Amino acid sequence: MRRKARIPPAPLPQREGVDAVRVRLPAEGPWDTVRAHLVARLSGAPPGTVDGMLAAGRIVGADGRAVTPDDPYVPGLYVWFHRELPAEVPVPFPLEVVYRDAHLVVADKPHFLATTPRGGHITQTALTRLRRELGIPTLSPAHRLDRLTAGLVLFTVRPEERGAYQSLFRDRLVHKEYEAVARHDPALALPRTVCSRILKERGVPAARQVAGEPNAVTRVELAEHRERDGLARYRLTPHTGQTHQLRVHMNDLGVPILGDPLYPVVTGPRPADDFRRPLQLLARRLEFTDPVTGTEHRFRSGRTLTAWSAYPEWAGR
Repeated sequence: MRRKARIPPAPLPQREGVDAVRVRLPAEGPWDTVRAHLVARLSGAPPGTVDGMLAAGRIVGADGRAVTPDDPYVPGLYVWFHRELPAEVPVPFPLEVVYRDAHLVVADKPHFLATTPRGGHITQTALTRLRRELGIPTLSPAHRLDRLTAGLVLFTVRPEERGAYQSLFRDRLVHKEYEAVARHDPALALPRTVCSRILKERGVPAARQVAGEPNAVTRVELAEHRERDGLARYRLTPHTGQTHQLRVHMNDLGVPILGDPLYPVVTGPRPADDFRRPLQLLARRLEFTDPVTGTEHRFRSGRTLTAWSAYPEWAGR
């Protein structure tokens, strides 16, 4: 069996909590220099970007030495560099740490803050903010929450232990409980377990339910409801982890979650500085047995869903 090539440690430190980009040169190709490959690979960047980075010594090899424009192409060679960080509108809500030890960090994420860098959200993510604020460059997520969903997220401290914590989620050994606010439908019989097959296609904002063997299972319970405004608070327990699963299942029941920009109708993108009417979905509880220490962990988010606690404030934001 062919052994997987060992990836050298990054020779560049993080910048604002963001890792340097790592590029491995393909085994075959028409390029005679590292520069030629990078120009082709980064063809979407403004003209002269690669040459400017090379001139400034910002592209380095595994030994930390700056790559020169004439360095020959070597199949399998690794190089690193930092991309220019985009200007981002700060997410104006606190990111609370509810637990921290030598192995893990549990954060209570606000709405509108992505879990990890992706697309136009790089420095304004829970991961990069925690790396900077806690001074833990090795911090990594064990799972993810949607950017629009608030609540508990688990991060690992030691890279060698990350797989053990990720396996908890993969093997469904974590009890997760969510809270949502939506319209109350007295004709909807609850509690019930919703099972369906959900398909999420790349480039398509909303997921959809299709025929086939179920891959998404959610327990839906009515926690309480109010007559004065016709709203209800729901307890959602997912037994699987499909993209947008809770949002899709609540919409399928005819009670879409308040503030959802995708279900039942996909609305246009919001301005980056529009933090009004957040999605009323909260990852309320995380419970699991620590795979490293054996500790029984039970965490609860301290956040509240504004549409339930102060609906006029939420609706008018």
